[in-house]
Amino acid sequence: MIPEAKKAAVARALHETFGVTEFENMRILTAGLSSALVFRIVVKGRPYLLRVITRTDAINDPIRQFACMKSGAEAGLAPRIWYTSIEERFSITDFVEAHPFPITKALVGLPVTLRTLHALPPFPKTVNYLDAMAGFIHKLHAAKILPESETGELVQLHERVMSVYPRHSDMVSCHNDLKSENVLFDSDRAWLVDWEAAFLNDRYLDLSIVANFVIVTEADEELYLRTYFGQAPSPYQLARFYLMRQILHMSYAAVFFLIGAAGKPVEPDANVLSFRDFNDRIWFGEISLAPADAKLQYARVHLNQLFENVRAARFQDALRIVQIGASR
Repeated sequence: MIPEAKKAAVARALHETFGVTEFENMRILTAGLSSALVFRIVVKGRPYLLRVITRTDAINDPIRQFACMKSGAEAGLAPRIWYTSIEERFSITDFVEAHPFPITKALVGLPVTLRTLHALPPFPKTVNYLDAMAGFIHKLHAAKILPESETGELVQLHERVMSVYPRHSDMVSCHNDLKSENVLFDSDRAWLVDWEAAFLNDRYLDLSIVANFVIVTEADEELYLRTYFGQAPSPYQLARFYLMRQILHMSYAAVFFLIGAAGKPVEPDANVLSFRDFNDRIWFGEISLAPADAKLQYARVHLNQLFENVRAARFQDALRIVQIGASR
């Protein structure tokens, strides 16, 4: 299962790190949408994680990825690193035996984790997230796989939000991909894994990704942000958080429609789950986004939630508050 070209390098790494050239057991881990190959290996009776990067591009740069992962590990956010090879593009870290992560615990635990992450020395800046997501939204519009009434409204909403949203402030070290399979709960605490998308970004993105899974009520939101900021969130912080959550809905809808549809028109899906139900099932491992139909359903879930949110009074209030705050 390990690529033939990597076997000798892995054997050398095992010898340098553990004094052996072979592992006792191995199985491939298939959760997640990364292009990397991920294996659970057993060496001297103990499990470890072997991660092999299969391609190098702006996102899959091993130099940046390993540097961010090392910073996270030193801060106690990521599992211990035993070996990395930039040249061979693989790493060996501790393996975390994941347990179900109760949402009530995640709601108060993950804001603390994010606060620690965002306080790390600045990660490299790889891409402008907002520009990249704008590109996907316009690609979806041009692809004509959805009715013009939907993609046209999506483009207009995106332009409206981006006309007020700050583009270069509150930039911190971010993970950027904190979905459930990258947040591992060992029955005591959370560990962040898969650092391939980590780079300098808007703090509200990480906050919004995690919020998809842990925030249900307004009280949850207040507790979540109070825990993160260490005090009650200001009207500006609440408004900016709300707008970033809408940007995330737009981005996920565009990306997952484009990937899932593969250029073909998307049929309306009247039976799609609610946003809350779908994300709960992802969080507890009941839904995988690997199949194309799951990607399309996830895209629809986000688009439906976006259209519901922007028709609420809070959307207009958030636009106004952020516009005023950004101009000061």
